[in-house]
Amino acid sequence: MSFLKLTDVTKFYGGTRAVSDMNLSVEKGEFVSLLGPSGCGKTTTLQMVAGFEAVSSGRIELDGRDITHAKANTRGLGIVFQTYALFPHMTVADNVSFGLEMRKMPKGERAERVKQALALVHLEPHAARYPRELSGGQRQRVALARALVIEPPVLLLDEPLSNLDAKLREEMQFELRQIQRKVGTTTVMVTHDQSEAMSISDRVVVMEAGRATQIDHPHRVYEHPSTRFISTFVGKANLLPGRVTAGGSAHGDGNGKGSRVDLGALTVDTDDVGFKPGAAVLFSVRPEKLQLVDAGRGRLDGTVRERFFLGSQWLYAVTTPLGELMVLSPNDGRPALDEGHATGVDWPDHCARLLPDEAMKVAA
Repeated sequence: MSFLKLTDVTKFYGGTRAVSDMNLSVEKGEFVSLLGPSGCGKTTTLQMVAGFEAVSSGRIELDGRDITHAKANTRGLGIVFQTYALFPHMTVADNVSFGLEMRKMPKGERAERVKQALALVHLEPHAARYPRELSGGQRQRVALARALVIEPPVLLLDEPLSNLDAKLREEMQFELRQIQRKVGTTTVMVTHDQSEAMSISDRVVVMEAGRATQIDHPHRVYEHPSTRFISTFVGKANLLPGRVTAGGSAHGDGNGKGSRVDLGALTVDTDDVGFKPGAAVLFSVRPEKLQLVDAGRGRLDGTVRERFFLGSQWLYAVTTPLGELMVLSPNDGRPALDEGHATGVDWPDHCARLLPDEAMKVAA
């Protein structure tokens, strides 16, 4: 049985549908991220779970209890806001203790719980400091300790790392995950940062225009995106229009192949099945799955138009008969290709994906 369950949850603001028929089941102890661009409905979904926004229709259950219309202060959830929302006139210890005071916990027990929470986030030496005396990362940890000290059934995180610089943000991603695993609290996080969601989540809910378009493990979301939007929002992808000339069924087509696709200047095979001959598709391959080889040795030849140094990788823009392709190559000590250099481009069949060409459907 799911610990947190959303069934057909919908939210209207006047005539605008902000969230549409959201169905999500979160298991106890699971870390789930709602991922999507601004305005996709992820924060509204989190606020409905928290009780800060009313549900227009649908149902929210927590551990088998219907909380759809329960007041926020009766749900007992831990919440970390984007701005941390710390009390500036209170010390770190008092900020963390506040929720326990509201629950009328005895002073001695309260002090012990606060001490444990600060130890969890490595802030024991800073208990007497005020928020203004802390760094951004330390303030984020105080907000996390304050949310966890009440031992909530669910921890809700609203863009908790967005105010941190890039290096600290990356460090805090993994620290947040370690704390969550140690405590075992069921966690739902909202983020627009795909690397953040992919690196620390058990499952990712990709949202677009108020709908959950794919709910899956991070690796599957990246390697098997279900739509064009997901393939480009979660990482980068080369997308080439094509048409299926031979489609494999869901049980295979007998020759060990999936689908054959005509890309115009090239016909390729993929492992994807379920596409009928004649179907308009997008042939998708990630830049890091493409390999630069000697000219004449790959599936097609091209010319390096531009290159960008990314530290651990080189990003090449390669002009080919199929159009321009992005290629990511490791900076592994081999000489980088110069702009204007002739090269071959290759890839393994199993690294390519087919997506329905929605634009062609609309045109038809």
